[in-house]
Amino acid sequence: MFKFLFLTTLALVFWFLPAQAQEDLKVIQPQWVSFTDGPNALYRYQTRQAFALLEAREKALEKVQTQADWEDWQVQIKSRLQEVVGPFPEKTPLEAEITRRVQKEGFRMEHIVFQSQPGFFVSGSLFLPDDLPGKAPAIIYCSGHALESYRSSTYQHVILNLVKKGFIVFAFDPVGQGERLEYFDPATNEPTIGGPTKQHSYPGAQAFIAGTSQAKYMIWDGIRAVDYLVSRSEVDQNRIGITGRSGGGTQSAYIAAFDSRIYASAPENYITNFRRLLLTHGPQDAEQNFYRGIAAGLDQPDLLLVRAPQPNLMITTTRDIFNIAGARETRQQVQRIYDAYGHSDRFDMVEDDDGHASTLKNREAMYAFFQKHLDLPGSFKDQNIDTLTREELQVTPTGQVLSSYKGKTIHELNQEFAPDKVAGSLAERVNHSRVLSGYREPGEDVETMMTGRFQREGYTVEKHLMKGEGDYWVPFLLMKPDITTSKAVVYLDPDGKETDAGRGGTMEELVKAGHMVLAPDLLNTGEMGNGGFTGDSNFQGESYNLWFGSILIGRSIVGLHAGDVNRLVKVLQESQGADEIKSLAKGQMAAVLLHAANYNPDIASIALIDPMVAYKTLVEQENYDPANVAYTVAGALPYYDLPDLLKNLANRNPLVLESESAEEMALPGWSESLPASQKMSRQVSDPIERSAYLQQWLNP
Repeated sequence: MFKFLFLTTLALVFWFLPAQAQEDLKVIQPQWVSFTDGPNALYRYQTRQAFALLEAREKALEKVQTQADWEDWQVQIKSRLQEVVGPFPEKTPLEAEITRRVQKEGFRMEHIVFQSQPGFFVSGSLFLPDDLPGKAPAIIYCSGHALESYRSSTYQHVILNLVKKGFIVFAFDPVGQGERLEYFDPATNEPTIGGPTKQHSYPGAQAFIAGTSQAKYMIWDGIRAVDYLVSRSEVDQNRIGITGRSGGGTQSAYIAAFDSRIYASAPENYITNFRRLLLTHGPQDAEQNFYRGIAAGLDQPDLLLVRAPQPNLMITTTRDIFNIAGARETRQQVQRIYDAYGHSDRFDMVEDDDGHASTLKNREAMYAFFQKHLDLPGSFKDQNIDTLTREELQVTPTGQVLSSYKGKTIHELNQEFAPDKVAGSLAERVNHSRVLSGYREPGEDVETMMTGRFQREGYTVEKHLMKGEGDYWVPFLLMKPDITTSKAVVYLDPDGKETDAGRGGTMEELVKAGHMVLAPDLLNTGEMGNGGFTGDSNFQGESYNLWFGSILIGRSIVGLHAGDVNRLVKVLQESQGADEIKSLAKGQMAAVLLHAANYNPDIASIALIDPMVAYKTLVEQENYDPANVAYTVAGALPYYDLPDLLKNLANRNPLVLESESAEEMALPGWSESLPASQKMSRQVSDPIERSAYLQQWLNP
């Protein structure tokens, strides 16, 4: 008898296993060539939008011919640059301090700390040749993404060659580099969050949300560095230049575009154009992105065009990460304005066959450029130099500004910039959210394609694809009770549709309560992510660079997702006959659902499970969760926050459930936003109790 039971049980097990194995919840199959590029879909759609904007700029530029036309173009560029960077702070006393002097053969160094904003300290070194005959030309040197900043042997070589040729050089630390680390161990002065791109992007993301930018802070540091230079009696104010490589090329191009006191500019290993950048390495770290820059009609050549007819030199390499084809196309554009002004000799481009590197040919071209345009004749030959030690180049007593002075960080400046309270009516705030998120209303026709189905006890699981806003398809599961229903729930999970789609999962619970459940993988989740493009600002698998790409074109990932959610609502209405549609979102997807529901009255009610922090809370946290960034909207805080969107849905009886583990992420303003009947459901850790709340929400 025992043997019979054993064999019978074994047979049942082997009979049951294949049925389970057939439940492949993936909608897209590997052999479907039209749908297998999901991880790149978000980036590809971003770039298509960017290319359309850039093409419009190119067409407008074709009409610019005369000097008068170019002067009008420059006026527009200046206005747009100021718009995307925003107003700078007022100029306050620099409170400059020479911390110490170091004499070397043929020159001396003065190590300096000044305040570009009150309490925001900048460290730098002024290199002064001995026996200056009078006022001398000065060059600001901007460091690339080297952790040690201008103390790098590569940068020292250029700086000291310029000094040997008679130039005064002022090199300062970009925030997050050198002696201005913001995330570091004071005991060792070692970074705790990673190198410069992460030192910039981690607070830079908060800056965007607050309505400011990392670029603005860094440009302002450079403008105040010019202020310091012109205060020195040794400096000829009419002969100021600027240069820097890589990230220093970015800074030098930016600062020169905003400060006309800089007469000659020579950015190195940076200038290309956005089309070529997006086709290759993609958007870079936080300070290399202007808020809605491409959407405003700007491209990298504009940083040089706006300066004409002041001298510009582009320093490039053919195998650079900043594409040489884009650099050559930029050269053609910029040459036109110099020709129109009758100063063709004030613009040039030098290129060498190398990677992202400083080369002898390029250095000598740069020396000659400054010697010509800053009127300091001499040999342009590159000289061998002895680099200085870290001790000789140390500016502050501890080797870090923040442990030497009671200074502010970018994180603190962001908090000061973000308003304490948003003005305007609730309706105005919701309208701002629609505009700032870049939300687009779904069109009339929504295309779908079914790819499979299997039966479970009491319901079926269908697999579908839906054409999204762009040239991509959103995979989704549709669970349908055997008993026909017109009630449905859209289920959003940042970890993907498969997380809760198994037998006995939350989705099954909702289906057995008599509702269809539609669960998608929105772009960059599940089958559509986690992204083929990671970029230089990747935190724990979360790419900020994708988010930066959306900011450049005036969109947001949240707004794009919200549009696709509302397309899915149309699918339920038009193809499934749903007339009562609710939606549940977990974690960061709460931000998506709040936006979608505010723009779609057909979403009858929402449930948020352990929702992400409010945008203001994220900006206030010194150490926040990088996973939240993709679900934020740049520029939001001056105009709205997530609790505003929840409050606007109060008449739809929203449900918010937070586990005790999520208490630290609790949203200020949530309780005020909820209707009285929902306030009791603030924190629920027991699964049975949580299930009861969901059942009550489904069938009040």
